Amino acid sequence: AGRALDMAVSLRSPMTALREAWRDRGFDIGFGAGIAYGYATLGTIGFEDRSDYTPIGSVVNLASRLCDEAADGEVLLDGRAHQAVRARVDANPVEVALKGFREPVAAFRVAIT
Repeated sequence: AGRALDMAVSLRSPMTALREAWRDRGFDIGFGAGIAYGYATLGTIGFEDRSDYTPIGSVVNLASRLCDEAADGEVLLDGRAHQAVRARVDANPVEVALKGFREPVAAFRVAIT
């Protein structure tokens, strides 16, 4: 969780420059990160002519949905990820409605510094 957080925070600045370059070309892109901490299954998915090595599982889905919900420049953590890094990051609790989840999910919005 700590390495994922470090990577997400370190990408904020370069992604801002990239966003501006794409805006000059007529595209509006953003960069938000979602981090979920837990177990996933790694393996080959697909069939003989087309396959990929990828993680699958509920934690992967949760991280993807948190990414979808994160605003530009924002990092959202699930509860387990926040628990793992809480001593080194300021984060505010939020509830987010995520596609595929019946109930709102407790998440933590990392304070932008």
